Amino acid sequence: MNTTPQHRTLKGYVVSDKMQKTVVVEITRMKIHPKYKKSYKVSTRFKAHSPENAFHVGDKVVIQEGRPLSKEKRWTVISKI
Repeated sequence: MNTTPQHRTLKGYVVSDKMQKTVVVEITRMKIHPKYKKSYKVSTRFKAHSPENAFHVGDKVVIQEGRPLSKEKRWTVISKI
């Protein structure tokens, strides 16, 4: 059986592009409180590799998980939406 591994992909907004070949992407999702059943927003920030520095603050992008590129970078920007 020959199957290729599926890499996780997420959609989010670029919130910082001040580093060389790296952008910070913020992913926002909704959670529901287990006791009170109220929904609230939770945001997570990922450092993602951007080889050409083509993405800027405010861009909606798709990132894909991959091998570690540095201490905190495990994601790569795939495309702009």
